Amino acid sequence: MQAFRAEFAVADEKIAATMISDLSFPAAAEARIAERATKLIQAIRAPKSGLGGIEDFLREYSLSTKEGLALMVLAEALLRVPDGATADRLIEDKLSQADWSHHEARSSALLVTASSWALGITARVIQPGETPEGIIGSLAKRLGLPAVRTATRQAMKLMGSHFVLGENINAALKRSTSGAGKLYRYSFDMLGEGARTQKDADRYFQSYANAIESIGKSAGSGKLPERPGISVKLSALHPRYEAVSRARVMDELVPKVIALAQLAKKHDLKFTVDAEEADRLELSLDVIAAVAADESLSGWEGFGMAIQAYQKRALDVIEYVAALARRLNRRFMVRLVKGAYWDTEIKRAQERGLDDYPVFTRKAMTDLNYLACARKMLAARPHLYPQFATHNALSVATILEMASGVTGFEFQRLHGMGEELYRALLVNEPGIACRTYAPVGEHEDLLAYLVRRLLENGANSSFVSVAADPNVPVSDLLIRPQVQIGSAAQARNRHIPLPAELYAPQRVNSRGVEFGHAAALSALIAEVQNSKLPDFAGNIIAGKRVNGPTRKLTSPIDGSVFGEVSEATAAIASDAMSAAKAGFKSWAQTPVAVRAAALERAADLMESRRGALIKLLQIEAGKTLDDCLSEVREAVDFCRY
Repeated sequence: MQAFRAEFAVADEKIAATMISDLSFPAAAEARIAERATKLIQAIRAPKSGLGGIEDFLREYSLSTKEGLALMVLAEALLRVPDGATADRLIEDKLSQADWSHHEARSSALLVTASSWALGITARVIQPGETPEGIIGSLAKRLGLPAVRTATRQAMKLMGSHFVLGENINAALKRSTSGAGKLYRYSFDMLGEGARTQKDADRYFQSYANAIESIGKSAGSGKLPERPGISVKLSALHPRYEAVSRARVMDELVPKVIALAQLAKKHDLKFTVDAEEADRLELSLDVIAAVAADESLSGWEGFGMAIQAYQKRALDVIEYVAALARRLNRRFMVRLVKGAYWDTEIKRAQERGLDDYPVFTRKAMTDLNYLACARKMLAARPHLYPQFATHNALSVATILEMASGVTGFEFQRLHGMGEELYRALLVNEPGIACRTYAPVGEHEDLLAYLVRRLLENGANSSFVSVAADPNVPVSDLLIRPQVQIGSAAQARNRHIPLPAELYAPQRVNSRGVEFGHAAALSALIAEVQNSKLPDFAGNIIAGKRVNGPTRKLTSPIDGSVFGEVSEATAAIASDAMSAAKAGFKSWAQTPVAVRAAALERAADLMESRRGALIKLLQIEAGKTLDDCLSEVREAVDFCRY
């Protein structure tokens, strides 16, 4: 089967033009969707007590509040604070920016009130302007900074632990089979991000293997798709999981994933390859295709992957995976998510100087694409088992309408979220299946996970952050994404400039290349290979070549001779300085616009001759392709700046 290839970043407007018209429903269907969604929203808003869901917390401390922002920044920063003194200053600074002391929680949920109490106490103990150096006398009488630091971290852990099913797989398995956990199927996610060393990768591999064995031993006698499962991150299993290392990844990573999949097949478990960043999508699909085609996995229908609807290529991925399943005569489990790294994808595209973004810039476009993907997955049910991960009641109601029933697919929720929504769904829709995506990890992993969830769901554009707010009319939550968008011309967020226009109107951003897009990478490599380099370089003073002693140039890559250079002597250097001094007067009198245009022209010439410059940097300095491109872009940016 051919490798997955699709345009990396299609214009938002082009995609919207098709989807807006394709996702309309008859009036009767729209009425059923609205009725279902309204009932689910009412269930979310029903009075409740106890620990409470994270929806309560996000409504209380959304990112649109000073307290919510301070909390997110504090949690994120505490991940990398190396010492107690710095942590003390950080806590004092962030808590002083918010009004914890006078903040009255609107929720009776224990998660909210306990967190508010802990952070409020901390804010009262540390007053604005107090630092470790100047606080010893007065603060010692009250409590002491070490205790405050511990209390703050404990408050963070309380919030983080609400998302995590257990500190280890055995604790998580025990909890999943008790209480309300028995209502759901489970998929376990071992917390941890990309491996940075081979030691990290080996540790993550062993962690996955141990978890699969433990899950398998406690899975009972049910059949797929009812059985539990595990999600694995490819980036956790290889320290150089990147497009430019494709050959190495295919040789070293694919056998590891096959080994884990074989373990999962032995216990007939669900095995999901988690979604990766946009620049790794093609590589991920190459790995997935190679693993799925292994003969040892034939006949097993537990293998699958996650697809992110905020990626513009999501529909193309579904078509590719469905074709792969047909070719292998298998059915894959496919988990559709909206995506949790939107801000990272936007900043990466800007930093890399890409032509456009690989993700949608309006939340409504992601919601619309999610429904388009859901419809395509439902249509492919003979070869795909759709799994819809969402906490949006309108998305749930729309999918149920599109599915024309409750069989042949399942919904998924994150542990700690969507409890009221899915409790109501299980009651109102007999036969519906729901799975809990359950993170498993120790305390050091909690803060990173908490930050991700706060960023993903704390924005005021998130359904989760407003669904439980009685001040938001239900009718506002029922506005269809295509109505929010309006027309294809409005599909793009006009407040987010294209990467090339990041510094506009002052200057144009330098153009980069996405190495994770095979077509773009191949074009760059061909551009470099086809570039011609001169075999001699000498000194030019006042437009004339002045030669000094010559020497051969050898490449640090392989020691080969690739040219000859004329060095400058002391006399040549002196002549060059004299020529520069003599020419300065006329240059200084040249209009600024003319001088600026010369620098702009230099920048444009460097971009047009990028291949030759990269080739020279590689041969002469032995630099990597990534470093070469960055150096050329830095020079272009500097001229324009």
